Amino acid sequence: MTPCGDTEGDENCIAAIEALFKAYGSLRYGEEVTQLEHALQCGFLAQESGAAPALILAAVLHDIGHMLHPDAAAAVAADQNDAHERLGAQALSKWFGRSVSEPVRLHVQAKRWLCLRHQDYWEQLSPQSKRTLELQGGAMTAPEADEFERLPYSREALQLRRWDDLAKRADHPTPSLSHYLGLARGLLQS
Repeated sequence: MTPCGDTEGDENCIAAIEALFKAYGSLRYGEEVTQLEHALQCGFLAQESGAAPALILAAVLHDIGHMLHPDAAAAVAADQNDAHERLGAQALSKWFGRSVSEPVRLHVQAKRWLCLRHQDYWEQLSPQSKRTLELQGGAMTAPEADEFERLPYSREALQLRRWDDLAKRADHPTPSLSHYLGLARGLLQS
């Protein structure tokens, strides 16, 4: 992925995101929806909730790390954590502010937090999310949860996580990727 900084660089960023979705957006990682459908549904839920533009974009791009990983599907199939949240946040931080990259970085931790703090949450997870939760460290311990709660953007990550869990409905109507990429253009860092 290329750095941003000028108008040409900005368009390169948008083109790189488009290229990732074009190349990998049709993939499924154990869910009923493709990566693209999941991303668009997440963004739609965020937008419908009245979220800030940066959080809407974070919702759309929260799983971009799966598309950046050399072989995320193989990693999960081999019971390995693909660390997609870190890969995604690292790439996004080159283009966008922390209000986009940090909720992405923390959305897996938010799942772990919710499993500890909300007893019924685990039961609501899809089978694939339950499986990956174990690869990601399982439910947090109380000290880990206390630390998570103090992190900047932990609340946004929790909101993102809830949309992530709901954004798995086959054939759900959403705005297009270009709709959200228009939003992305306004959030690029110089």
